[in-house]
Amino acid sequence: MKARIPKHREFIIDFPQDVPAEKANEGWDKLMAIVEDYKKSHNGQSVYSPTFIEDCEPAVKKLQEEYGFNYKVEESK
Repeated sequence: MKARIPKHREFIIDFPQDVPAEKANEGWDKLMAIVEDYKKSHNGQSVYSPTFIEDCEPAVKKLQEEYGFNYKVEESK
């Protein structure tokens, strides 16, 4: 049996060691809220939808300023 898994892009989020754990956890919760809000507003589409990065990147950048994490977008197989 063969299965074709499409390539997709994903956010790679990294909280530096100097960010307190409590603040990092709060940041993760808000990042996960972005994903849940995206699903609700896009008829259940997931992070694998073609426009997820473009749709969510402005909100991720805003959280980045507040919580001090680093992120990049990678293409995954």
